[in-house]
Amino acid sequence: MGKPTGFLEYERVDAPIIEEEKRVKNFDEFHGMLPIDKQREQAARCMDCGVPFCQAGLMIAGMVSGCPLHNLIPETNELVYKGKLEQAYNRLAITHSFPEFTSRVCPALCEAACTCSLHNEAVTVKENEKAIIEYAFENGLVKEEIPQVRTGKKVAVVGSGPSGLAAAQLLNRRGHEVTVYERSDRAGGLLRYGIPNMKLDKKVIDRRIAMMEEAGIKFVYNANVGGTANAGNSGKENSNVGSDRLSKNTATNIDAAKLKEDYDSVVLACGASNPRDIAAPGRDAKGIYFAVDFLGTVTKKLLDSDFKEYPFEMAKDKDVIVIGGGDTGNDCVGTCMRLGAKSILQLEMMPQAAAKRLPNNPWPEWPKVLKTDYGQEEAAWKFGSDPRMYQTTVKEFIKDDKGNLKEVVIVSLEPKKDKKTGRIIMAEKPGTEKTVPAQLVLICAGFLGSEQYVTENFGVETDQRTNVKTECGKHATSIPGVYVAGDMHRGQSLVVWAIAEGRSVAKEVDEALMGYTNV
Repeated sequence: MGKPTGFLEYERVDAPIIEEEKRVKNFDEFHGMLPIDKQREQAARCMDCGVPFCQAGLMIAGMVSGCPLHNLIPETNELVYKGKLEQAYNRLAITHSFPEFTSRVCPALCEAACTCSLHNEAVTVKENEKAIIEYAFENGLVKEEIPQVRTGKKVAVVGSGPSGLAAAQLLNRRGHEVTVYERSDRAGGLLRYGIPNMKLDKKVIDRRIAMMEEAGIKFVYNANVGGTANAGNSGKENSNVGSDRLSKNTATNIDAAKLKEDYDSVVLACGASNPRDIAAPGRDAKGIYFAVDFLGTVTKKLLDSDFKEYPFEMAKDKDVIVIGGGDTGNDCVGTCMRLGAKSILQLEMMPQAAAKRLPNNPWPEWPKVLKTDYGQEEAAWKFGSDPRMYQTTVKEFIKDDKGNLKEVVIVSLEPKKDKKTGRIIMAEKPGTEKTVPAQLVLICAGFLGSEQYVTENFGVETDQRTNVKTECGKHATSIPGVYVAGDMHRGQSLVVWAIAEGRSVAKEVDEALMGYTNV
């Protein structure tokens, strides 16, 4: 190991961040980087465990412990400590397609499973990774491999999110001719239009896409694969019942049969983009939107104006209610802070998590503890308190005489056992109704799986959660030559899981096409 006593000598030090008062004035990334000598000290804290759970990616108590990509974390940490960043990048690149994405947006499953975190603070694995990949880009080490020999096989990848990009990258390196079809006007999927710019600068995506294009991967934008006149919902996105969609689908429809005819294999990486709605009276009020619609529209307006114009009209001087927690809920809070919201209230159905691990949640399980992210920090700075209200949901939306949302009735919840199923549910607590002002509501209640018109057009089987069905551990669908990866396969999940899925499906497709694989 790099320095056997490093974890005893150095305390954890995170990279500096721009303070709330300054960062809420723009959509720039606000996480900085440590000087390389200080980052080396942080890497020296790695204990080089006999059993490195940080890279295991194991299911423990129904939760993932460690990195699903199985990055060789102790080895890269040692190389960072020794200042050998080129070797560290070469080692990281063995298992990882896009460290520049996960080092910004991943919740760091690796750090949650770090042995050092058992009695102290975890090693800064995520920031070590960022130091490695940014050094590699700055010094011309990152290169997309251009195959010297082409196989003559053609593969279509539907969706340019992290799973689609990872699959395209490896299949192209193998020598297959790869075309990526994207419904939006730019590549990235939820990396582009689901994650705000201050969390993932879109120039980081553009940098990688340009390299992939130079390596021979073709990107086709505004292409709505599976969208035909007789497919499910006429090829349109799922309608937002009771509200006008912010994101309009103006893409050209492409029939699945055409793709299956033109390509040797098709990889579906369309995501789990069917949002869960809120069923409450008054849902048809104007001013209620799905979170990803809202976030995507904000990002598109920023990109279209080259960040010269901010869409303040979307939230300025409005009382905002965000329904749901998680990363998306936090991103909505942070975005509304930058757009001048008058007030922000974030509703979460479940009780507030514990501040520290409870005895029934031991290491190396994923820690079920309270997480306060940048959006909540900014709202607390601005309004004087954390915006989250736990065990609360919306009971009714109230409109004015023009149909615009003006107020929301919220109600407290309490855990009760369901008499039919015996399961614990969150039930309304009588007499706790309260009316609060609201002109903008953002729904981040999760997703219900893949969009029906895509699965219907391709004819693939789905499971009860509408994820595309495959054999356990496989990516081949019920239709020969059609494969699936990412959220469309496993349900709503993390960027790091999507990349792992993309790399896995590339190997399976290559083996089917060539009879063997060296991916």
